Amino acid sequence: MTDAEDRKPQSDEARMAFMPPAGVEVGDGESETTSEFALPQGLDAPHGPPADSEGSAFTPPTAYSARQAPAAFTPPTGIPVVSLPKDVPWQDRMRTMLRMPVADRPAPERAPKTEEEEGPAVPRVLDLTLRIGELLLAGGEGAEDVEAAMFAVCRSYGLDRCEPNVTFTLLSISYQPSLVDDPVTASRTVRRRGTDYTRLAAVFRLVDDLSDPESQISLEEAYRRLAEIRRNRHPYSGWVLTSASGLLAGAASVLVGGGVLVFFAAALGAMLGDRLAWLCAGRGLPEFYQFTAAAMPPAAIGVALTVAHVDVKASAVITGGLFALLPGRALVAGVQDGLTGFYITASARLLEVMYFFVGIVVGVLLVLYFGVKLGAELNPDAALSIEPRPLLQIGASMLLSLTFAVLLQQERSTVLWVTLNGGVAWSVYGAMHYVGEISPVASTAVAAGLVGLFGQLLSRYRFASALPYTTAAIGPLLPGSATYFGLLNIAQNEVDNGLVSLATAASLAMAIAIGVNLGSEISRLFLRIPVGAGGGRKAAKRTRGF
Repeated sequence: MTDAEDRKPQSDEARMAFMPPAGVEVGDGESETTSEFALPQGLDAPHGPPADSEGSAFTPPTAYSARQAPAAFTPPTGIPVVSLPKDVPWQDRMRTMLRMPVADRPAPERAPKTEEEEGPAVPRVLDLTLRIGELLLAGGEGAEDVEAAMFAVCRSYGLDRCEPNVTFTLLSISYQPSLVDDPVTASRTVRRRGTDYTRLAAVFRLVDDLSDPESQISLEEAYRRLAEIRRNRHPYSGWVLTSASGLLAGAASVLVGGGVLVFFAAALGAMLGDRLAWLCAGRGLPEFYQFTAAAMPPAAIGVALTVAHVDVKASAVITGGLFALLPGRALVAGVQDGLTGFYITASARLLEVMYFFVGIVVGVLLVLYFGVKLGAELNPDAALSIEPRPLLQIGASMLLSLTFAVLLQQERSTVLWVTLNGGVAWSVYGAMHYVGEISPVASTAVAAGLVGLFGQLLSRYRFASALPYTTAAIGPLLPGSATYFGLLNIAQNEVDNGLVSLATAASLAMAIAIGVNLGSEISRLFLRIPVGAGGGRKAAKRTRGF
């Protein structure tokens, strides 16, 4: 049987208008069967792929231009109308657009900020964006704010189709010029983290200047300012920080019922613990062991005073020393990331908090165990005998917030505001708990909510980060007393009571973190949303568990 006989007979549908009539010979290079999309003989396509190449559905036509192409489609809800007024903080503008799909985001309304016609090189813009995000994440900023800042930097240089991604130690950003162009992706790893809110505020000012439509900051100028921010020294020296930790511990001891002698004993223990932690850090020990070493001197001084039968409140000495070690900043940031949908980063931050807390527990338990063996009469019921002293405690809470702000390396212009915010927090807590006899968890949550509300409003209208206005102000609310008495019960083999006290401490810590975040969210209700009708601050809607 020949090849012609084996071939499947052609149907009528296969014979189209461009097939040669019967009797006309077909050339060797042509097929007997043509398609209705085939060109007549003698007509050649002016542009097309080579004859031996196989086309793809994703291959753009040669005459296609991504810059001159119209929009691919119109969203079902219409083209979003987004206004970018100058009086709205850039954080809210960038958050709003980050929560929109990439195809729905409006393009930048202005040209890139350079004199070059083609704009700055994309890899350099992405590198600048990652460096700015690294400083913010290393300084303790929440993942959502870091992504908003990175997105703002990219848009300021004309890169609108960007997708930043932030985890606990990794930053990445992807830019796709168009739907048919290859994306450009860059990443950066955060190796070291340190607390310096002065540097954090300087980075926020840089991002604010870049986001200003009237500014003309070139890429080289932005790099120069970023290098200056990195080179700047901390505003407070090491010995100032050590003194601040001592004053913080002394103020915390007054909050839980201590007197003058207790104030100085707690301050001495905290200063010794701080210098011991500096020594461990200089030897390269991990932070877990640094916290363990820093927790031992305050506990040792409290036990020594009890063994020497000095008429002081040893529990206040130990509690005051713990206040300077509790990781309130990392706790608030971790819960905030979880509430805003960054679950991987939130899990990593909370795991870090757990390790720090375990380090404190180990250090204090070692001292308390040997103290109990030496016959120290430490009373766990002393937690119930704290007498309210409103004026003295309000003053101590303001001193605690002030010294906490110094430890966080805050700018001097923000110290006064955070000190007043801390005094308000303790006043609300004392009025609800001591006067109104409301549970400490509920009182702490309301006080922390006011801290977040006032701190967020202050930061937004100053175009700055909210951390310098909220972190130090929650210092008086930290659960140092519940933590100490839980550890004391465990050291005295009263494990059940100890676990109850530690659970109370965990509840107070979560109340602080959730209250601060809730206050921040409520503050946005007083701010003008920069999105037109049908927009808003979009979030995931998942109210039934699926």
